[in-house]
Amino acid sequence: MRRLWIALTYVVFLILLIAPLAKIFIGSWGEGWSGFTESLTRAQSMHALMMTGILVVIVTALNTLFGVMLAIYLVRASWLSRRIKGLLNSVVDLPFAVSPVIGGLMIVLVLGPNSALGAFFEDVGIKIVYALPGMILATLFVTFPLMVREVMPVLQEIGTQQEEAASTLGAYSWYTFWKVTWPSIRWGVIYGVVLTVARTLGEFGAVLVVSGNIMNKTQTATTLVYQDVENFNVTEASSVALVLAAFSVGLLLLMEWAKKRKEVH
Repeated sequence: MRRLWIALTYVVFLILLIAPLAKIFIGSWGEGWSGFTESLTRAQSMHALMMTGILVVIVTALNTLFGVMLAIYLVRASWLSRRIKGLLNSVVDLPFAVSPVIGGLMIVLVLGPNSALGAFFEDVGIKIVYALPGMILATLFVTFPLMVREVMPVLQEIGTQQEEAASTLGAYSWYTFWKVTWPSIRWGVIYGVVLTVARTLGEFGAVLVVSGNIMNKTQTATTLVYQDVENFNVTEASSVALVLAAFSVGLLLLMEWAKKRKEVH
């Protein structure tokens, strides 16, 4: 029975992971090297990959900054009542319970051109929905819990004794953070960064709703793959998907390296 379950696990692994990756690899090389390079160097592919890269950089930076801050407040802020902390924890977990498409729709309804806020921002020259700001907001909505949920358990595990000792000795808050708190949570932050980057690379639903999937303007790599599949451009879709898959595998290897470094230290 044990061997049977192990065999079934390998079969599921091959069907759900290895087979699709192999199909993407074969499809991307269906027209040879020239077809692969042309698929990646066409204008829409270059723009979509650039937009994805911009989203990764901005969202990861914002998610790291505000995610770490919120995690510290939820764990260390003794002046917050249990009800407020419970409410904040529920808000943090909201993207896990709500479909990304619904998150994108909420942004369109609140900040779209037909809403009061959206019209106000457009009057002052700031377009949010169907532009980069809306795409950033949608991706932040989806990825925000990742950093918070990676850092909070580490903060709870290390306790407050070292921080209180530093404060007693006259250390300022920022000095205490960089010299005491940061060395303890840095690997949790690294895990959160890796998960955020991976989730941003693969985000589709919320970005599709908010961006409008406008070619050479608001199209990301995932929405371009979707469009190519709809147009039966198998080689083009597979080539862009292969690039995303390669980045994802690289991120997994980076996370494994980080785990080994953590175990050594």
